[in-house]
Amino acid sequence: MTAEPPSDRVRQWRDLLGWALLAGAGLLVTWVAVRAGARLGTASAPFLGSYRLTISPLSMLAPVVAGAVLVAAWRGWLHRLPWWSVSVGSAVAMFAWAAALALVDGADGFTRSLSPDSYLGDVQEVGDDPLGYLSTFTSRSAEHTSATRGHPPAPVLLLWAVQRLGVSSHLTLALLVTAVGALSVPLILAAVRDMGGEQTARAYAPVLMLAPYAVWVAVSMDAVVAAIGAAMTLAGVRATRRHGWRAALWAVLAGLLLGVAALFSYAAAWLGLSVVCLYFARRRAALNLFSGLGALLPVLGAATLGFAWTDGLGAAYDDFNQRIEPHRSVLWWSLISVCALLLAAGPPLYASLRKVRNTPGWPFLVGAAAAVLFSIGAGLARGGIEHAWLPYFPWLTIAAVAPERPGGNPVPAPLILVAVGALSAMVIEAVLSTPW
Repeated sequence: MTAEPPSDRVRQWRDLLGWALLAGAGLLVTWVAVRAGARLGTASAPFLGSYRLTISPLSMLAPVVAGAVLVAAWRGWLHRLPWWSVSVGSAVAMFAWAAALALVDGADGFTRSLSPDSYLGDVQEVGDDPLGYLSTFTSRSAEHTSATRGHPPAPVLLLWAVQRLGVSSHLTLALLVTAVGALSVPLILAAVRDMGGEQTARAYAPVLMLAPYAVWVAVSMDAVVAAIGAAMTLAGVRATRRHGWRAALWAVLAGLLLGVAALFSYAAAWLGLSVVCLYFARRRAALNLFSGLGALLPVLGAATLGFAWTDGLGAAYDDFNQRIEPHRSVLWWSLISVCALLLAAGPPLYASLRKVRNTPGWPFLVGAAAAVLFSIGAGLARGGIEHAWLPYFPWLTIAAVAPERPGGNPVPAPLILVAVGALSAMVIEAVLSTPW
């Protein structure tokens, strides 16, 4: 007589325990590193920034948003509403969740990411000559702010263009960045729907809506990269569903979006691995040629205008070696970054890694995981992964709603894991002051 398989609720509690043990071990390692006086370069390990305790009337916004999403999922509304409303609602919910968390610090919770010490401090250098700024970007790298020195020129040029359109308020700019970041949710859900079915996508919606990494969506330009990366992945999925020139055009679009993302973040190039794995998994390997050509177009276009992507990457790496490497221990940060990952992605990460082989969306998880492992293995993960890895976090939790065995029955939304993740986000926001 075989034992009855554990219920979904029991599995969730087991996953929560596994995540808590790993996160607790990571926090213990972080505490030991701090007590031992390790070179961490931050006062708020495992994150960057400083610690303080902030509780205000605005702190009630986040619990209200979290409660509304959890009730909607628990009552089954996300499975009964039309798909378009779930898609639109997911973007609205992520925006509200990120905004509610940021507003714990008032308006400053949004605008600190656009301070003069960040990308916004370099916008004035563009002046009336964006092409001149682009052509001298690498040679003048030492004159840029710390955020700009570690990235290609697209973030600064985007902010410059938006200001030229008449949007000069820091708060309005920050709200726009947050809104773009929130658009990644319906794009990801569309890709999940195509790969695993609509029921799986609906179950995954609350995982994205209340993701703990929303703490940094409202304070990081990397949220824009996350949205571009999600659009790229969806275009790649669409390419595998078409044939002939339609497939080729979708693949070229995926490549174009990857190239654009690479002009925002050097690490974004890793997102292309997800599409490569997808093409091979669906036996459409020839599409890699079209996506590869598409990816080259923005990069070569920028090179024609004076910005060589490889030279910029080299300058960013040299800056890393001079400004960060001597002050942050690679050994300790390799361990601490895993702790930051566990906290930023939340309990669904544990369930996802446990069930990765059971989801047809494994190419997305493999691509994101490869980027994370390379960053750690190469010694580049030395603080700040909570925003640098924003484009990867959603894909790392994609298997949280996978069946317990390949081809098994779909599982409901892991609301226990989602609720604990949302609670951890509220705690992080209350005690952490990020420098962005």
